[in-house]
Amino acid sequence: MTIRLPAPDGGLRTYEPRTDPPAPAPAGPPVSRTVFSAAHVVADPYADTTPDGPAAVDWDATLAFRRHLWSHGLGVAEAMDTAQRGMGLDWAGAAELIRRSAAEARAVGGRIACGAGTDQLSHGTLPQIRAAYEEQLAVVEESGAQTILMASRALAATATGPDDYLDVYGHLLRQANEPVILHWLGPMFDPALDGYWGSADLDAATETFLDVIAAHPDKVDGVKVSLLDARREVELRRRLPDGVRCYTGDDFHYPELIEGDAQGFSHALLGVFDPLGPLAARAVRTLDTGDTKGFRALLDPTVALSRHLFQPPTRYYKTGVVLLAWLAGHQDHFTMVGGLQSARSLPHLARAYELADGLGLFPDPALAESRMKSLLTVHGVPR
Repeated sequence: MTIRLPAPDGGLRTYEPRTDPPAPAPAGPPVSRTVFSAAHVVADPYADTTPDGPAAVDWDATLAFRRHLWSHGLGVAEAMDTAQRGMGLDWAGAAELIRRSAAEARAVGGRIACGAGTDQLSHGTLPQIRAAYEEQLAVVEESGAQTILMASRALAATATGPDDYLDVYGHLLRQANEPVILHWLGPMFDPALDGYWGSADLDAATETFLDVIAAHPDKVDGVKVSLLDARREVELRRRLPDGVRCYTGDDFHYPELIEGDAQGFSHALLGVFDPLGPLAARAVRTLDTGDTKGFRALLDPTVALSRHLFQPPTRYYKTGVVLLAWLAGHQDHFTMVGGLQSARSLPHLARAYELADGLGLFPDPALAESRMKSLLTVHGVPR
């Protein structure tokens, strides 16, 4: 069987999908690295919604996808930007997602960490921003999940310099009952976060970030760095206090960062581990045995897909993630919160399918082919 895909020149080309399903993945969580997948939400395709209205979520399918990730030994990073936080999913929806997913995690014994931010606010004073953070922190802690302190658009808009970040984060870390993960999300993921930590100079911003951690090392489990800059991440992780982990959020350089070097390594909290879940878990379990070559042989070929999904504008990578979940049979439709299934072009989606198929990501290649053909037909591509 073949499928006709859009070509770069505007025409069509013939692609022959693979027919063999992936080999069953061994069970059990990785042990040498802590690995979180930032999971997407499944929209309710039958809800009568508008792009700027409240999100309508298919809770059964959303929780089923989290069980899929837990079954492969991965942790779930919940209510993060992969779940369209701030891009269709508002705080009310995120709070419900946190409560439901945390309850599901307890039921199945899955690891979960959840994002706490300030998206109740579009802007505000520093006391209002602290209060918004505190509200979300309380929801996460009451759910029993670990907290990820997310970067705040409101704080980025209001802060006048590094001291405001030191004040807000210091206050929150004193409030936290358990060690949290601090998230530094770069402007390529969210342009509203440009200049975070009080400076557009990344060297200066890094010093403020490290000052926050140094003041409260007992309250920081780790840091998630999403700057797509491997050199900077390595330099940062070498300066972290003992016991504070670095969780890579670099969807371009994750194999080398997770493997590490003689001076250390990064754990992982990655959006791309949503579609790569079983393969990523297999790779890290291979690393557990000390087989670094086997680890890289499994994970290096996935980078081309990740770079494709996360190409600029990077914040729309979620569209490709949801496409692949649909093609893999994890949900019955390609509909997204806020209508973001339209955020990427048909050639982009076709290339994502081809790269994922080449990696053997689809449990049922025939189903993936059939669904991709149906998408192409909707867009006017003849069979």
